Amino acid sequence: MDRKRLQFLLEVAIFGALSFVLDLLGLFKMPQGGSITLSMLPIIVIAFRWGILGGMLTGLITGLLQVISGAYVLNIYQAALDYFVAYSLVGLAAVTLGWLLSSRKTGNKQSMVSAIIIGTVIGGVLRFLAHFIGGVIFFAEFAGINQYGCIHSCTTPRI
Repeated sequence: MDRKRLQFLLEVAIFGALSFVLDLLGLFKMPQGGSITLSMLPIIVIAFRWGILGGMLTGLITGLLQVISGAYVLNIYQAALDYFVAYSLVGLAAVTLGWLLSSRKTGNKQSMVSAIIIGTVIGGVLRFLAHFIGGVIFFAEFAGINQYGCIHSCTTPRI
């Protein structure tokens, strides 16, 4: 195995574990569940260091570690959305990596900061959307919406 590939795999594994630990050391726990953590930070660092593949792989490892350590799983689809997909999507923060590298080449520090901030926001919003879609799909039964998209009253599908 060449040195560059080994370095990539080691950094992804270490930062995935670091992300998992930061998730356990939450800054604030919400009363109804959830928390505020710094778990996205290592994923974003790897995304900007190694690109989209590195970031998404680090997120996947983080999600896998959370599932193994006793995540709240209702079914396989919810687990996939809330853990594997959501954390992997954080790695898409690297979509602004080209912008960051070109700004670095020209020495434009303000543009570099903008690329990092926008990439981080993109990764965070995509993670939020994965959690949101998981909540809409798997917790809709508590909102009183039946399989046809009606609230308690209709029994036939809309056309």
